[in-house]
Parts: sequence; C-alpha cells; structure tokens
Amino acid sequence: MTKFLFWNVARRNLSYIVANLATQHNIDVILLAEFTADPSEMLWRLNQLTSRPFDYAVSIGCEKIHVFTRFSRRFCPPVYETERLTVRHLRLPGLTDILVAAIHFPSKLNWNESSQVAESVKLATDIHHAEKKIGHTRTIVVGDLNMNPFEAGMVNANGLHGVMTRAIAQKGSRVVQGERYTFFYNPMWNLMGSLPPDMPGTYYRASSEHNVYFWNTFDQVLVRPSLLAHFDERQLEILHRDGDMLFLSKGGIPSKRIASDHLPIIFQLEL
Repeated sequence: MTKFLFWNVARRNLSYIVANLATQHNIDVILLAEFTADPSEMLWRLNQLTSRPFDYAVSIGCEKIHVFTRFSRRFCPPVYETERLTVRHLRLPGLTDILVAAIHFPSKLNWNESSQVAESVKLATDIHHAEKKIGHTRTIVVGDLNMNPFEAGMVNANGLHGVMTRAIAQKGSRVVQGERYTFFYNPMWNLMGSLPPDMPGTYYRASSEHNVYFWNTFDQVLVRPSLLAHFDERQLEILHRDGDMLFLSKGGIPSKRIASDHLPIIFQLEL
C-alpha cells in the first residue's frame, strides 16, 4: 500500500504539521504546493517523527510543487516538468510502476474561466505526452486544480475529462468528432457537500456576488481507468486536523491564521 498526501500550504511553514500528518497516516509520498520553507527543515521534521527516513525528490524545472518520499528519490524521477507541473515515474521495487502528475493550476484570482479551460487542454496534452514516453497510462493527477470537479476544464473531453463514476471511467475513453479521449475517474465528486464529520470541500470563499459556491473542491486526485483496480475511494479523505490541531476557524472554515486556507487530502494505491 502506497499512501499519498497533498496540501497547498499557502506559503506558511507548516513543516511540523505535515510531519505529524505523515506519521499519523503512514504517508509515503508528500506533495506540497506553495511550499516556501527550507526543504532541509522539512526533512529534519519528518525524520524526527517517522520511523523510515524521507528524501527530498528534487525537481528539475517545477517551482510550484515540492515532493518528499519515504524512499530514495531515484525511485521517483521527473519525466516531464513545467513551472507548475511535475510528472514523476514512481517505480518502487517489486511494485507496479505509475505516473504521478502533480499540479498547482493557475488561480481564479488571476485567470478567468476561459483561460483555465484553455490551459486544461495544455495540461491534458502534457500528461498524454508523458504517458507516451513511459509507455502506459497508469496515471494519477493530484494537486490544487483551482477548479471544481464540475467545471469545464475538469470535464471537457479535450481537458482532463474527469467523470464522476467508476462505471463510466471503466469504459476507458470516448470519441468526440472522430477523436478518442481517455477518461479520468474523479472520486472527489463523492466528497462534495458531505455530511459531518466529513468536510464539504477543501477551500472556502465567500463573496457578495450572486453566484458563489462558498465551499469549493479545488484540491483533487484523478485516476486513469487502468489504475482503478488499485484505487479505493473509501480511503480518500479531506483532513481537517492533525490529531493535535484543528485546521478550522471557529466558523468551521480553513484558516491561514491556524494552518492553510486549503485543506489537505490523503489517498492510497495498492501497487
């Protein structure tokens, strides 16, 4: 079992909290967005609290995602990178190898929907090229997508093409105007608006606009059909505490004064 943690830490030094989460949930791969702390401090925190040492899997071109692994970085080399995307070939000895595409997508604060949709096509193309290079589609996409699962960039066939059910994803792909597009399964649909004690999203924003969702599910994991047998959505969680600290304000929303304005997600793959 390989366990993953993703968190947009909002440019705050949350090394101690991340190390706590890694210990409590037995995390193997940590993926952080908006990480501005010293990686050596993070390693020191992790290796103080965990039984097996972590390594810092250095990027060659990605500035927005930082990767820490409970195994040598040589088992998680970059395949393709941009400033915001790192695609890693996770190849642990004796286990099924996969591609991990970790992304910090441009924010709605700076980009409108049309720009996000256009960029999602580029992201899907980059992932497809990495899959062709490695020779399989055993791929997950994880990160702060800055879109909800129902938005066009997430569901369009030429975008990430994320669907809400396994049954649809297991069909593998569909044809639109003579072009075949591979599905992703997006299990985050299952967590949206959940009843307590589950969190209804990963990011909260209120405004005086007519159209406002309040809770958003920007932080997501998507799974290719060829990996569905290795993935159990029942093990997917949005975390709101680390055992010692609640990440929420008194009003029950993620707070940068406490931790981050995003909540972390964890999931696992049976490789």
